[in-house]
Amino acid sequence: MVRIKPLFRPQQLRTALTPTAPRKPLHPSTLAAAAAKPAAIRALSSSSSAAAAAATPASNQPSSPGTSSAIPAPTPFVPDVQTFLRVIGRGLSQHASKFPSWEALFSLTSDQLRELGVEPPRTRRYLLQWRQRFRLGRFGVGGDLRHVDESGAARLAVLSVLESQTPDGDAKVDPARPRKLVVNVPPGRALADCSLDELARPRGFRVRGARTIVGPYALPLKEGQGATVTATEGMWEDRRGHKIDGGERRRTEIRYKKRIAERREMRERGEL
Repeated sequence: MVRIKPLFRPQQLRTALTPTAPRKPLHPSTLAAAAAKPAAIRALSSSSSAAAAAATPASNQPSSPGTSSAIPAPTPFVPDVQTFLRVIGRGLSQHASKFPSWEALFSLTSDQLRELGVEPPRTRRYLLQWRQRFRLGRFGVGGDLRHVDESGAARLAVLSVLESQTPDGDAKVDPARPRKLVVNVPPGRALADCSLDELARPRGFRVRGARTIVGPYALPLKEGQGATVTATEGMWEDRRGHKIDGGERRRTEIRYKKRIAERREMRERGEL
């Protein structure tokens, strides 16, 4: 028995056969009210946004990078423009003379940096990235050093903790097994003459063996008196990778051409 599929569904037939009432023409006053409604909604939303912005404290409103409030204070390890550009690397120290002040370094936009001659664009992006990191307190090695002398060097020493607490407020230490910590000593002061409040614990350094301080850019002093850390060119630099055989996208093609050239040279020498 053959089953015949109906041409129309019952819902479609019901909709087609049901009489529809004629639409009444809209009154002009109704059209005017409908047209004025979106404008009233926009005015209401704008007024509420303005009131919310006025009620928000100035400290909670986000500040633009160009405002004076977004300019961070220099640190003892990075006190000026020259040192900042030297430690972030990428050859930016050659542009130090183009920034008249610390405020100018952290307030100039990308277009203004281009007008000053900071090229190529990836160098400008790199500088802007490190400016934002410095604002957020995300320093490189040595950025948290508090005691630096006039030459830009910070002295580190080994402190054997025998007191009830460590300088950073850690748990109690067993007197029989003292803990050795790397601390930043004020310039011109001996470790024995400094109180615990005057010492600072920098990140990234530790003690190896009896009194050897190890860490990035830590230069040991004579007779195990500690180590020094000085602002060095590129010590905070994000190293770029080097392409091998044209990079990932062209590596197969470049190596294929190299093999062809090698076989051609071998045929010319008669080795094939």
